[in-house]
Amino acid sequence: MRKSETEQAINARFPEGVAMIVSQDENGKVNLAPAGWFMICNSHPICWAVSISRKHYSYEVINKTGEFVLCLPSFEQKDDVLYCGSVHGDQVEKLAKTKLKTQPATSVKPPLIKGSRACFECRVINALDLPDHTVFVGEILAAYVDDQKQKLYNRGGCDLFAW
Repeated sequence: MRKSETEQAINARFPEGVAMIVSQDENGKVNLAPAGWFMICNSHPICWAVSISRKHYSYEVINKTGEFVLCLPSFEQKDDVLYCGSVHGDQVEKLAKTKLKTQPATSVKPPLIKGSRACFECRVINALDLPDHTVFVGEILAAYVDDQKQKLYNRGGCDLFAW
């Protein structure tokens, strides 16, 4: 093992999973935000942690509503995932500009994304403010899976692949 620059060592994490964080504002507008910074962070109750920049619309919406849906996109959704990561939700109706379809959630307002490998309805039970991001901890209230779909992964940048 050799000493390296921090950024070079951080890039050793690739490939990484990709999530789509779905939020819905108080007026019903749905926002879709691809994320690489997510993890299971608790066992009882089972929770997801998502790290979101306070500059992003997703932060604003989740901070106000206290809920989100975390979807693990399928490979078939890769073009829409890339698009959603290239525009800002406060300026664009991302859902209307993609082929993604939704279905109602049962426990939270943000919808599920049909065709995902898995989706999790989450209620925020804690938040940790860091210098430029907030980590939202969401208790999983309901979960869905499609065993026929291949999960989407990121090799770094915009290099997405299925596994």
